[in-house]
Amino acid sequence: MSFKYIDLFAGIGGFHQAASLLSGQCVFASEINDEARKAYSLNYGFSPAGDITKINAKDIPDHDFLFAGFPCQPFSIIGNQLGFNDIRGTLFFEIARILKEKQPNMFILENVKQLTTHNNGMTLNVILDQLQKCGYKVFWSVLNALDFNLPQKRERIIIVGFLNNDIDFIFPNIKSHWDLKSILESDEDIDPKHFVSAHILQKRLSKHQSMFNPAIWHENKSGNISSYPYSCALRAGASYNYLLVNGKRRLTPREMLRLQGFSDSFKIVCSDFQTRRQAGNAVPVNIIAAVLQAMIEIKNKIKP
Repeated sequence: MSFKYIDLFAGIGGFHQAASLLSGQCVFASEINDEARKAYSLNYGFSPAGDITKINAKDIPDHDFLFAGFPCQPFSIIGNQLGFNDIRGTLFFEIARILKEKQPNMFILENVKQLTTHNNGMTLNVILDQLQKCGYKVFWSVLNALDFNLPQKRERIIIVGFLNNDIDFIFPNIKSHWDLKSILESDEDIDPKHFVSAHILQKRLSKHQSMFNPAIWHENKSGNISSYPYSCALRAGASYNYLLVNGKRRLTPREMLRLQGFSDSFKIVCSDFQTRRQAGNAVPVNIIAAVLQAMIEIKNKIKP
């Protein structure tokens, strides 16, 4: 099934990557960050519009799917968890505005797991209520990238909706076969700039010995070190040193993109700093692709 979609708060196109695997055609995208727009344009030949609040919903082309990884900082445990008191939190209502006007058959929204408990669950209830008032039957679940063949512990709430109220949707549950080694580049091929200083290396080694090889060493906000045969969640605004490969070097931009499921055909056109932020803000491609395929399959089984 080929389908048309719009990509809101598009970033560098995690939804676009997933939809491309299933013959999706992007008819409109929006992203306010200039660097992310640059990467999106040069990779997909499609230039996103800017500030979504300035876009008249009537001017958006008709589409089958609406995709949106709306800003997560207002709900994140790393941020201040201000929710709708943060101006970025109110951007959800831009999604509702477009859904109400355009009425696409289906949508997929993504955000941090903390959205489920923010303000004792009241924030999520407001979101679900608004989506239902737009005419959709809504389902949600927290999915982990580790369960979708990506060596990254990244838990995200996925909210989906169908205009057809006869649909009962079950989120996909696949058997994962992730392999950290396949994500990592050879140390011999790594630019020396990615290796930590002798001081940082010694500090890490004095605090921790890993049971795994290869491993991603993680330093939390309290300075505690742990390591796993997978990465902890990438974060857009984190210290460059909070995740280290075997305790001695930082992840390269390409490795970060791979951890999010981006194909190696994705061209890195921005600085290392910007690409790290972009990867940290991206949606896990494998999760979205699996959910999208399940939605298409169940929609195809329902007679119009």
